[in-house]
Amino acid sequence: MQMIFNGDDWSPGDRLTTLDEIFINSSHPMRLASDLPQEFRASMRALDLGAVNVVELTASPSEVLRTPRFIRRSDPELCSVIFPLHGQLVLSQAHREAILNSGDYALYDSSRAFRLRIATGSERATLVRAHVPRALLSLPTDAIRRLSAVPLCGRTGVGSLLVQYLTTLTTGAADYRPADLSRLGTITHDLLAAALAHYLEADTATQSSSRHGLLLRIEAFIQQHLRDPSLSPETVAHAHHISLSHLHRLFSTRNTTVAAWIRQQRLERARRDLSNPAMHAIPVHRIATHWGFRDHPTFTRAFRAAYGTPPKDYREQAWRSAA
Repeated sequence: MQMIFNGDDWSPGDRLTTLDEIFINSSHPMRLASDLPQEFRASMRALDLGAVNVVELTASPSEVLRTPRFIRRSDPELCSVIFPLHGQLVLSQAHREAILNSGDYALYDSSRAFRLRIATGSERATLVRAHVPRALLSLPTDAIRRLSAVPLCGRTGVGSLLVQYLTTLTTGAADYRPADLSRLGTITHDLLAAALAHYLEADTATQSSSRHGLLLRIEAFIQQHLRDPSLSPETVAHAHHISLSHLHRLFSTRNTTVAAWIRQQRLERARRDLSNPAMHAIPVHRIATHWGFRDHPTFTRAFRAAYGTPPKDYREQAWRSAA
C-alpha cells in the first residue's frame, strides 16, 4: 500500500490541518476535526484497484464529516464499506447510528451526508475502508440506502469473507504485482455485492423483496458466465427455472433489457482489460473473445457506442495516460 499521510513527518500543529486538507481535496470531499488538534496523531495508506480504492487509517479520537455542501461540490456516487481493525467507530447516516467494534462492519453512501467518529476516549483506532462505484454493484440506490449505517456482522458467512479479504489486502499489498490490481478490484466489488445481496435477501418479507432477491441471484449468475458466448436471456431463464417473459419483467425494474445488461457487463470487463498496462500486448480481438463476444466487428461497434471511441484507440489513450 502507498503511504498517503504519516503524522510523524509533521509537527503537532500541522498534523490535523494537513490530513484535513487531503480529505477536503479528495474525489468525495469531507472534513476532519478533533477536539484536541495539538495531540492529534494519524497515518493513512491507500491501495488503488482500478475503480476500487482501499484505505487503512489509524487516528486518535477525531471526526469525519461529509456535509450537503461537500456533496454538491463533488459526488462520485460511491458505496463504501468500513470496519475497525482496532478500537471503535461510530457511523451516522440517514438518521441511523452504527456502533462498530471488532467483527462489525457497515456501509455508507457518498451521496448522503454522514458523520464518522473515530475512536473513543484517548486511544487510537485503525479502520479499513473500501470505496466501490455504486454502478458496479448493479443494485438500486434505495437498496444500498436501506443498509447504510446499519451494523452488519463480519464474523460469519459472506460478511466474514468480505472483512477478512479487505484486511488481507491491507497487510499483503507489498506482494501484489500491477497486473493483480484490476483483478483484485473485481473481487472486491463482487464480494461487496454478495454481502449486500445476503442482507437484502434476508429481509425478503414480501413478494416484492423475493423478486428482488431472485434478480440479484440472476445478476450474479450472469457475472459468473460472462465469458460464455452462448449466454443469452434464454439460457439465463432456463437456468433459473422461470419463463423468458418473467425474466424480462424482472429486468424492467432496472430500466434495461437482459441482453443489454449482459452486453454492458461484458463491455465493462473488456474496458478494464484494455486499460490494464499489463495486458497491452494481448490483441484486442482476444480480449473481446475472452469476454464472450463472438466476432470483432460486433465488439468494436458496441464498444464505440458505449464509450465513444474504438477499443484500439481507447487502449492507446489509456496507455498514454498511464505513461
